[in-house]
Amino acid sequence: MKNIVIFGAPGSGKGTQSDLMVQKYGLNHISTGDVLRAEIKKGTELGKTAASFIDKGNLIPDDLMISILAKVYDSFGDHKGVIFDGFPRTIPQAEALKKMLDERGDKVAAMIELDVPEAELMTRLIKRGEDSGRADDNEETIKKRLQVYHQQTQPLIEWYKQEGLHYHINGHGTLERIFADICQVIEKI
Repeated sequence: MKNIVIFGAPGSGKGTQSDLMVQKYGLNHISTGDVLRAEIKKGTELGKTAASFIDKGNLIPDDLMISILAKVYDSFGDHKGVIFDGFPRTIPQAEALKKMLDERGDKVAAMIELDVPEAELMTRLIKRGEDSGRADDNEETIKKRLQVYHQQTQPLIEWYKQEGLHYHINGHGTLERIFADICQVIEKI
């Protein structure tokens, strides 16, 4: 089983590369943002609890997020592996994910980091905002999101290095070259 954490700053191409991995390898994909929106839309108990935090502008507590991820993970039944996109974002979340998978006799096989220069991230996100109309893809918000990424999320790189699971990918270049580099990692693990 190839459970993969896809990792990178906002705009690094995690969603795009995840879609390609799903197509080529038949992996399942869990985007935490998509999962939360779906649970809230369905009106589930988990969704209602999540909404109570989100509506106040607060982050979802780690235990609730793991509970939601576990529910989705278990719903896949027998599978080839899962791409975790947008989770973990902190070391305690990485530890909780490891524990949740351990309880199922599974593990993370690799953390694939898409490394993109900050100037390129800004360009990509501003363009995405113009193309999609996403309100959070404006210069001021992007700068805040990148600052949070550097302060809270980037320390995970060292954590996954210590776990022996970190794979660095140059995320700047052609889509095809980046995906070919990811494929080399997946086929090695």
